[in-house]
Amino acid sequence: MSRSADLHILGIGGTFMGGLAQLARARGYRVSGADGQALYPPMSEQLEAANIPYHAGYDAAALPSDVPVVVGNVMTRGMPVIEAMLDRGQPYVSGPQWLAEHVLHDRWVLAVAGTHGKTTTSSLLAWILEYAGMAPGFLIGGVPGNFGVSARLGESPFFVIEADEYDSAFFDKRAKFVHYRPRTLVLNNLEFDHADIYPDLAAIERQFHHLVRTVPGQGKILMPHDDPALERVLEAGCWTPVERLATGMAEAPQAALCARSLNADGSRFRVLQGERTAGEVEWGMCGLHNQANALSALAAARHAGVPLETGLAALPEFRGVRRRQELRAEIEGVRILDDFAHHPTAIRMTLEGLRGGLPEGGRLLVALEPRSNTMRMGVHAGALSEALDRADAVHLYRPPDLDWSIGPLRTRLEERLSVAASVDDLLQDLPGDLRAGDTLVIMSNGGFDGLHQRLIDRLREERS
Repeated sequence: MSRSADLHILGIGGTFMGGLAQLARARGYRVSGADGQALYPPMSEQLEAANIPYHAGYDAAALPSDVPVVVGNVMTRGMPVIEAMLDRGQPYVSGPQWLAEHVLHDRWVLAVAGTHGKTTTSSLLAWILEYAGMAPGFLIGGVPGNFGVSARLGESPFFVIEADEYDSAFFDKRAKFVHYRPRTLVLNNLEFDHADIYPDLAAIERQFHHLVRTVPGQGKILMPHDDPALERVLEAGCWTPVERLATGMAEAPQAALCARSLNADGSRFRVLQGERTAGEVEWGMCGLHNQANALSALAAARHAGVPLETGLAALPEFRGVRRRQELRAEIEGVRILDDFAHHPTAIRMTLEGLRGGLPEGGRLLVALEPRSNTMRMGVHAGALSEALDRADAVHLYRPPDLDWSIGPLRTRLEERLSVAASVDDLLQDLPGDLRAGDTLVIMSNGGFDGLHQRLIDRLREERS
């Protein structure tokens, strides 16, 4: 594929493939794409800004002839567009392989992997490098507030990538991240997820070990000091120096960096380097999980040459990530947040952080769409009820294809739980349950049928 060639991307609406499309466009490709549904912001906005046309639907007639195709992992055999591509003998490649061959092959790759916190940590790392004047490239599964886009080529050897363990394509069932060959690797944490792909945690650990095998001996691996699954990954073999990080009050003498909270919601914290205080941070993020993300980003940036003091100075200017505890509106004392929840642990950590910052007498409410494949399969149904126990009220959208009983939720939450069979019903119920001082966090890893803006518009109309 020459740099002036056309390129067609199937699954262009996903954050990874949409970001890849922008990188290809920046490298001089004429790019088009298709997705199974109409796109919504922010990806639709980014593709339009990059002048990348796309088609809604995977019909074979819309596939350009004699054009190399980058195939997203949402594509399967039997789809008309895939069968047409194969019958025509068109050249095709997975997204991760194309990225490795055309963008990452000559870069210092800083990869962020793990079950939780990949997007925030990647965004933090890219921002610290930017703040230090290093102009990194990046591909992130969200939109960092400091950049306004999810991907850019950058102007230096450094490239930050959110490293996902999902499979690469229907013809390449390896995890996406084995293609990236990082020099700096962040392993945030590791739990069972992606139940539609992996049968158990051991299968995911095996993929993470494949990633560890690709990191050079002169590279660096950053990880928490207390994650049993990640320790098992390294026990299978590691040839790279490892640096451990710690948050909370537990003793961690082996940790290179530690964070200690200075207030209830964790938005102020001290960073320790051994026994020495490296600095204190006050920023717009809350929760121990975001402190852990910050430590990972600081340590990874330091490996790339950014002094720790410079990284600490960058943190207060971090503007967050769209759809990660993003404040969408405040109406008559009601705060409405958007959060990209996909796993009970992420839900629990988010709610713990938010609860620490509630005003006196304020309540924490949740509107939840269990949309990810793992959530819909009910693999974590028991853990979900425990995670949601941090909320004062939970409004659950129960889609018709939800593959598990909500009995454990009812047993634990009792009168705090209300269930809606449609988003329209949810929109009817929510306004009457909101009062001044409340924080409502809307949790979904999809569009939630526009609930966020529809609710905001309705509240403004009713309370104007």
